[in-house]
Amino acid sequence: MNDRYDAGHGADGGGAPYELVGYDEYGRPVYRQATDQQAQHPQQAQQYDAYQQQGHQGYGYDPYATGGHQQPGYDPYGTGSVPPQQPQTPAYGSYDPYGTQQQGGQAPQQGAPYDPYGQSAHTGQQPRVAEQTAHIPQQPGPADDDPAGTAPDYRTEQFAFVEEPDGDSEDVIDWMKFTENRTERREEAKRRARSRIVALAVVLALVAAGGVGYLWYAGKLPGLSDSGAGTGTTTAAGAQKRDVIVVHLHDTTGGGTTTALLVDNTTTEQGTTVLLPNSLALTADDGATTTLAKSVEDDGSEGTRTALDTVLGTDIEGTWRLDTPFLLTLVDLVGNIEVDTDTDVPDPDAKEGEAPLVKKGKGQTLSGKMAVAYATHRGSGEAQNAQLERFGQVMHGVLRKMTSDPDAATLTVQTLGQILEPPLTDKDLGDFLARLSDRAKGGDHKSALLPVQDDGTLTAEASDSVVKDVLGGTAKSPDENAAVSVSVRNATGVKDHTEKARVVLLNGGFTFRAAGTAAAPEATSEVVYADAADKENATEVAKTLGLDAGSVTKGKVTGNARVSVVLGQDYDPGS
Repeated sequence: MNDRYDAGHGADGGGAPYELVGYDEYGRPVYRQATDQQAQHPQQAQQYDAYQQQGHQGYGYDPYATGGHQQPGYDPYGTGSVPPQQPQTPAYGSYDPYGTQQQGGQAPQQGAPYDPYGQSAHTGQQPRVAEQTAHIPQQPGPADDDPAGTAPDYRTEQFAFVEEPDGDSEDVIDWMKFTENRTERREEAKRRARSRIVALAVVLALVAAGGVGYLWYAGKLPGLSDSGAGTGTTTAAGAQKRDVIVVHLHDTTGGGTTTALLVDNTTTEQGTTVLLPNSLALTADDGATTTLAKSVEDDGSEGTRTALDTVLGTDIEGTWRLDTPFLLTLVDLVGNIEVDTDTDVPDPDAKEGEAPLVKKGKGQTLSGKMAVAYATHRGSGEAQNAQLERFGQVMHGVLRKMTSDPDAATLTVQTLGQILEPPLTDKDLGDFLARLSDRAKGGDHKSALLPVQDDGTLTAEASDSVVKDVLGGTAKSPDENAAVSVSVRNATGVKDHTEKARVVLLNGGFTFRAAGTAAAPEATSEVVYADAADKENATEVAKTLGLDAGSVTKGKVTGNARVSVVLGQDYDPGS
């Protein structure tokens, strides 16, 4: 608080000037307002100052307004313990030390209580003329404890309150808020960390459980693999679920057919296109031996599907006849394909010397016409397997560009406008191609060529690598009254002995399966059965072929037959 007083306030503000009259008991200066009388009678003021220097206080400033002047023993807090005495009249007569002029120049009456605010006391006497009290700007006095209620009646407009902000209190509050917020943040961070750890543990547990469950379902857990399979698969080949469709590409321009099996292994989630050579030996309905190409032409789709099921032990669900005009349209519908071509393919409609229709190279983009030309191309002197593998490349490229949405794939099939052979429908083919497309896009689709010998018969290697691994590896369960299938491998060194054995077995009521010719002759013949229930059938086969009963043993059969025969040099067709 600033207690200084501007001495020039009176002159600027229009009021009377102030003058210093002394100091109170707190050492603070006391001012009073100079009156016109003092300004006109400076001699009287000098007499009054001399009077005070002699020890007379007269009507000096009473900071608590309890009386006109103080005498020794006077109570400054106005408690009334020392009775007030009659003030002495100053030498200059009617001069009032507070700057007021008594009426008539008379001193206050003796015995009348002094009222510093000019109000008459409750004595019944005539009230005195109001005095003009000196105004002390911003000059508060000490608190007055007046239990008797004799203190002056101060009004609120006489005071000015200055509210000073307590900076220390705000700092304390801010610090408490900061401490509280920081503590809450730490606790919240701890709670979040605990929640994240728990959530992570739950997620890891679910992932581990799901992974173990999948491995168990797929048969990939250690110790659960089929030790007798010897193929590297973790689930028994026969226990895997496969969907198989056979597709025949008919070349309507150059003639001939190309056949492949589209296989979707839903257990291992692998897709395979098994390429079947036209020289594959099949058994016709009458028991005669025929080739795949001849079976497609003579027996049609139904007869060929049955013959393939018998030889390969498959369960083909339908036949998709894909003529070359439909292949051309299919490639254009999916938006061209990309193939790593292995040779240049000339344009059949171009003149000699013109640029080839399909160029050799990696990542070649093929339109529908180019894809048909590449899939059916067979160079001069090339084996049929070369053309077959090109067809497999085209099918792989089509599957990669085919949509993986079943509905969209079905619409694509319907757009082709071809008529499918029952029991295959547009929806069945669309769903099947969509699944294989998903496999091909994920890198889970491959092509596999079924190896056959020159005579069209299957080898042991073919049974292990393709028939067992890709197509199931077990023979199709025959009907109760079906004939026992017998695979025959010629190890006699005489090629004609295979045909003689086939005739004998067919006449004996068995189904013949050609198993090819051994690379080197063997001395003794062998009749093998895998299932104990076929031991009697194996004995009957040995008797039919004129072999010794001691040649019958239990072991591994080939060619998806119930009984496997190896004809040795001891075999005598005339016996």
